[in-house]
Amino acid sequence: MIRAFSLPRRMARVLMLATLALPLGACDAIVLNPAGDVARQQANLVIASTLLMLLIIIPVMLLTVFFAWKYRASNQEARYEPDWDHSTQLELVIWAAPLLIIICLGALTWVTTHLLDPYRPITQLEKGRPVSAEVAPLEVNVVALDWKWLFIYPEQGIATVNELVVPKDRPINFRITSSSVMNSFYVPALAGQVYAMPGMETKLHGVLNRTGEFTGFSANYSGAGFSSMRFAFRGVTDADFGQWVKQVKAGKDGSLDRSVYQELVKPSEKEAVRHYASVDGALFNAIVDMCVQPGKMCMSQIMAIDAQGGLGLAGVYNVAMLNHDKYGTGDSFRPSDNDRSVDAAYVRALCADLKPGQVLPASVYAPRSLAPLVGAGLRNPLDKGTPAISQSAPPLSPVS
Repeated sequence: MIRAFSLPRRMARVLMLATLALPLGACDAIVLNPAGDVARQQANLVIASTLLMLLIIIPVMLLTVFFAWKYRASNQEARYEPDWDHSTQLELVIWAAPLLIIICLGALTWVTTHLLDPYRPITQLEKGRPVSAEVAPLEVNVVALDWKWLFIYPEQGIATVNELVVPKDRPINFRITSSSVMNSFYVPALAGQVYAMPGMETKLHGVLNRTGEFTGFSANYSGAGFSSMRFAFRGVTDADFGQWVKQVKAGKDGSLDRSVYQELVKPSEKEAVRHYASVDGALFNAIVDMCVQPGKMCMSQIMAIDAQGGLGLAGVYNVAMLNHDKYGTGDSFRPSDNDRSVDAAYVRALCADLKPGQVLPASVYAPRSLAPLVGAGLRNPLDKGTPAISQSAPPLSPVS
């Protein structure tokens, strides 16, 4: 007869707890132990809020076990009071303790909401170290692409893909936007997450207090390549940052202009790190204004037209050309070189920064049909015969 092997009960419990703790070994505690002052204050807020809530949760859990043990069926010495229904002292404890905790949480949340506002400039490098007036913040423009990250350094005149390098102990001003869908920019070691939206600009301020290699990623689902939409985030010294900028400028990846961007913006997954030795200074503003494609009217221009009351028939054609072309190909309204039947746009630009005597090329074309425009071709409710807006219009002379 073979005797079954068995462990002592206490040893079995220890092994079970150790087994349950194994998955926690792979957890990254960067959220509670970040490298930036803003993220550190956010971590302190999480810890303080948790401790405040535990002030009521732990006593309730302990009292639950105590009452279950004290008033068990086998305890004949427990007081039995079936007619007891009210206690002023107990009511005060039950309501006063949670109320005080809620007041503390509300005050803490209100204060930190304003102090940790992502639009609020950095006033301290870390606790006890205010920002010197001589230190200029590092400007970084962030563009969320499908499915990669583009970082533009306007002061240094360079750009990178899927790599963000910043010097420690220097405030960073992020301007954030997206090329197509809503996304979220998040570096746990630096600061909280901020959404990136097409046609809009959001901001984030942060500072890194120690060197090291960290990870940034997208915190908002954005399609098939979302899981690999990560980038390397490196904190370096000022000297190393200057050396890195020189290496990027001496690189062979070329310049990032509008034509290169239109290829970069096309969806791709698991993109390798890429550096651009120079960048078009007006590119980021064109991305936000949704007019990177040559000849496409910017949102600011059409809003300026609307603010003036519109431009009549010319405005109808120009609005039709604003249909969002996700990949910037222009196939929706640009004719072929041999097609002369399409009219040039009535207004090619309203807010263009032109030098005296300079005119825009006739490269902006009116759409072939107004049908895609919402409302075009709708019939007058009082007249069921003729559409209120014609699908075609006689050619007019273009106006610069």
